[in-house]
Amino acid sequence: MTSETSARVDEDRRDEPAEPVVRPTEQDEVAAAGSEVLGGPVGRWAWGASHWLTPVRVIALVAIGMFALGMAQKAPCYDWAWFRGANSQYTHACYSDIPHLYVGRGFADNLVPYFDRLNGDMDYLEYPVLTGLFMEVAAWITGPVGGSMQHREQMYWMVNAGMLMACTAVIAVCVARTHRRRPWDALLVALAPAFALTATINWDLFAVALTAAAMLMWSRGRSLAFGILIGLATAAKLYPFLLLGPLLFLCWRAGKWREYGASVLGAAGAWLVVNLPVMLLAPEGWKKFYTFSQERSVDFGSFWLIISQRTGKSLDVDMVNNLATLLMLVLCAGIAALTLTAPRRPRFAQLAFLVVAAFILTNKVYSPQYVLWLIPLAALARPRWRDFLIWQAGEVVYFLGIWMYLAYTMSGEKHQGLPPEGYQLAIAAHLLATLYLCAVIVRDILMPERDVVRRDGADDPSGGVLDGAPDVFVLGQAAHPPRHAAQLTEGPRVEWGMRQPGV
Repeated sequence: MTSETSARVDEDRRDEPAEPVVRPTEQDEVAAAGSEVLGGPVGRWAWGASHWLTPVRVIALVAIGMFALGMAQKAPCYDWAWFRGANSQYTHACYSDIPHLYVGRGFADNLVPYFDRLNGDMDYLEYPVLTGLFMEVAAWITGPVGGSMQHREQMYWMVNAGMLMACTAVIAVCVARTHRRRPWDALLVALAPAFALTATINWDLFAVALTAAAMLMWSRGRSLAFGILIGLATAAKLYPFLLLGPLLFLCWRAGKWREYGASVLGAAGAWLVVNLPVMLLAPEGWKKFYTFSQERSVDFGSFWLIISQRTGKSLDVDMVNNLATLLMLVLCAGIAALTLTAPRRPRFAQLAFLVVAAFILTNKVYSPQYVLWLIPLAALARPRWRDFLIWQAGEVVYFLGIWMYLAYTMSGEKHQGLPPEGYQLAIAAHLLATLYLCAVIVRDILMPERDVVRRDGADDPSGGVLDGAPDVFVLGQAAHPPRHAAQLTEGPRVEWGMRQPGV
């Protein structure tokens, strides 16, 4: 076989697992116990890899099924609660922004986002440009629908639900394929209760799907494609650009500057392609998202709200913005130090989860659908059912808590629902559960032998060019290659970040 033929064969087999697929029922006691519902852990009569119902397809079908259950959970609101009495949508825990903003943001009146003022006043759509386009496309599809305004709102939600279901399938497939040998870890995403409950509250799944696709591209060594997708995801929601931060320090530690540069250029270019036309043609409308984020007062779900309610004082917005930014910078500095000093280079997914969780924990608002940002990253960072379900329990408590609290605020003197003290406990449940998962991931970084992904000798399955790469810079200790790649690297060790000949 010639070298060219061999290269083509390797390219064709790029997405095939080099080793047998890892089965969670053989490693995870919770997964093994849960499998009893379906007949127990996998045995010798299980379908092989050649069966048409592959792990990726199973996971995609399960994710779509759970999404459909989440749609069914919104049935009381779809039938009447969105339209007849504001409190009912909270007591049934089925609220969604989508039907309300169809009218409230001018889509029912064919207003053009960012160009037309809402309701004739000085306000504009407060969403990033690519999300605004997603909303507008759904409005175009809904446009020919006739009937009452209620019927049009229902159809707008249904069209968006269909588009978001497609995003769900993309997320499930991308997470399942990111770790080649561990596709079943994506069942954490597919079966996550908070995913099903929050999927159609807002449009966050669009940005989550783009981010999941970006993670898949990075795991395949396609740094430019990763950057382009991260840029598009940031044009839909702000948080994805945070992933470039930990990636900087991982590439610094591994000496992968060329790949990091391609990612940054791809991200900046993609973001500009989407934003620049609106920025130039409708600057006031384009700025609305950024000014709204700065001017927004302390809101639901944050520890800042607990402080405000417990003290009985309204916190100054500028002060909270500055303190939240300072806290975020401190946490990011800690993540950077962890990256450069850990005994073994952390996995990309671990740091991606930590940096997005840091943003969520310090932000002045936490809407219940923000959990969607973390679920795919959690499945890649800590694919352990016990820890994942502990975290999900806290998020479900918060999901129920915010709606019961809103029911309380809307019930007037009846005081039906969850009072502020109870809502503060729900916020604490979300915060503590997220901190718990962060702590477990940090422990895995400091004690790599506890990392379930690395127990079989793997280094960083989602790391792409970082996977198996030797360190060229480690702060405060000698650099060294990953354990599973040690036999592939010859020559002297690298000390104090200095590259030695032959390394």
